[in-house]
Amino acid sequence: MSFIKTADGTEIFYKDWGPKTATPIVFHHGWPLSGDDWDNQMMFFLEKGYRVIAHDRRGHGRSTQTWTGNEMDTYASDVIELADALDLKGAIHVGHSTGGGEVVHYVARARPGRVAKAVIIGAVPPVMVKSDANPGGLPIEVFDGLRASQNANRSQFFHDLAAGPFYGFNRPGAQISEATIDNWWRQGMMGGAKAHYDCIKAFSETDFTDDLKAIDVPVLVMHGTDDQIVPYADSAPLSVKLLRNGTLKSYEGLPHGMCTTHPEVINPDLLAFIES
Repeated sequence: MSFIKTADGTEIFYKDWGPKTATPIVFHHGWPLSGDDWDNQMMFFLEKGYRVIAHDRRGHGRSTQTWTGNEMDTYASDVIELADALDLKGAIHVGHSTGGGEVVHYVARARPGRVAKAVIIGAVPPVMVKSDANPGGLPIEVFDGLRASQNANRSQFFHDLAAGPFYGFNRPGAQISEATIDNWWRQGMMGGAKAHYDCIKAFSETDFTDDLKAIDVPVLVMHGTDDQIVPYADSAPLSVKLLRNGTLKSYEGLPHGMCTTHPEVINPDLLAFIES
């Protein structure tokens, strides 16, 4: 297995497939998952001739189960170190949910020439938690509830989240996939409880407004209108307004985990943007 060791000694696991001379696409996963959540997209783009890379965020998957550094500044710093170690140039960064926040936090800080384009999907920016400045956000009690549920029974909590709102399996007529639920649970349970607990604050309370304003590369913002995890109205349309070169693509009735439930829709749209 491949790892880099960061400045603070954390080992970050990554997958790097395809020719090193090809355009690199870097995938950033959501909470509390791992790079495995991108298997469908990685195989799709590998077959198209791209170099595909996915890392496990610190505290997640096969990376070190850190008890410190589980916040966006360090997440972005880890990606900077990964990009330097792999000498990525002109890369496309694709992030889902928390990974979308990681993408914009990284791209706003990336070294010149490292990033060509970015995509954020069902992503947490500009900011999730409700405040006077963000009246459409979710109350802090929602995130306190996530923390309490994780501490009470993380295994059951992760199963229920995957079996319900994450993929929209709680909607009438949904085609439920037990294998998909099991794979979500498997990825979540690979990570560290402390890192997952801290990451709830990172994805819910980080304000990405300045990051979005600072990004000058093209950014595609993709979001399902039936996203029960990151509500559409307080995320994607607001992010696009802050971006200098942003494009919004909405998906009527699709859930938060639409990359998994509808890859036949998402993958061609990703390809079209990357090749445009």
